[in-house]
Amino acid sequence: MSSPWMIYGATGYTGELAAREAVERGLRPVLAGRNADAVGALARQLGLEHRAFGLDDPTALAQGIAGMAAVLHCAGPFVRTSRAMVMACLAARTHYLDITGEIVVFEKVLARDADAKKAGVALLPGAGFDVVPSDCLAARLAEALPDATELVLAFATDRGGVSRGTLKTMIENLPGAGAIRRGGQIVPVPIAWDAREIDFGGTLGKRMAMTIPWGDVSTAWHSTRIPDIRVYTANPPSQIRRLRRLRPLLPLAGWAPIKRFLQGRVGRLAPGPSAEVRATARVFLWGEAQNASGARVSAHLETPEGYRFTALSAVECARRAAAGEVPPGAWTPSKAFGTHFVETLPGVVAGEVVRS
Repeated sequence: MSSPWMIYGATGYTGELAAREAVERGLRPVLAGRNADAVGALARQLGLEHRAFGLDDPTALAQGIAGMAAVLHCAGPFVRTSRAMVMACLAARTHYLDITGEIVVFEKVLARDADAKKAGVALLPGAGFDVVPSDCLAARLAEALPDATELVLAFATDRGGVSRGTLKTMIENLPGAGAIRRGGQIVPVPIAWDAREIDFGGTLGKRMAMTIPWGDVSTAWHSTRIPDIRVYTANPPSQIRRLRRLRPLLPLAGWAPIKRFLQGRVGRLAPGPSAEVRATARVFLWGEAQNASGARVSAHLETPEGYRFTALSAVECARRAAAGEVPPGAWTPSKAFGTHFVETLPGVVAGEVVRS
């Protein structure tokens, strides 16, 4: 019999996708969340066990995850929720995984490596599109150019959107709107700090892209030790110009009433990309590493739509963790599962590493 594991935040947009993916694969995770009615209804629909508990009561949280080999934590914003679940998992000797993309969360969780080893558990933040494909791409480039000093990662989608949860997380992190890694240190930069044209290959070709505070600003350094890292996402030039004009107003977005207003507006939007978009959209990634002598290596990677990919990847990561396939410690995806892990997931196409 396989070891029991849990999806917490199972009734959220991405948590439900993960739950349905698990059932599709013949897995039987325990579903959990704060709302007993909602999680119970989903569990009955999928024929799964469920539990209801919040994260603000340590006793209830400890009882809620009791007996679980692993918890896949899908309830964000993770800057608010991850610490309580990490602490509970360490105490219960339960493996912890999440689908965060927040730099501060990665840094805090990965800093608990010694605690994880002492407890005999794995801590694995970023088990979804944030940051499995880009982390594996970064690790692959670092293997091809071990003395690399600069790393650039970028991604673009042919179509799609973001979930309400993702938007709320972005709002929660305001007014912080940009970050790069320079000399091994994370450095804040303005929104759309740099923009450049990137050839994403495939059906997208060349697109303008701008820097964003993607999780790899944290994780790629832990995976590769490359000191200078930037991450870009494709955006139309008009949108890049518009975002740059908004820079003077961003400090206002850190004011609590403004955040509450923006998050209230998000609650009126569609939950996330439609089933048709998730089934047909593609994401194109590109990365390049360079050393001090100017030698370069680059590669492309193509994946299913981001939320579809997250369900596929997070469920596989949780399955492996629950089965005891990840050693104790705090890990990035490529460190936990290997450089080529992403290539084992359905619908992923990896290009060859090109030297120049």
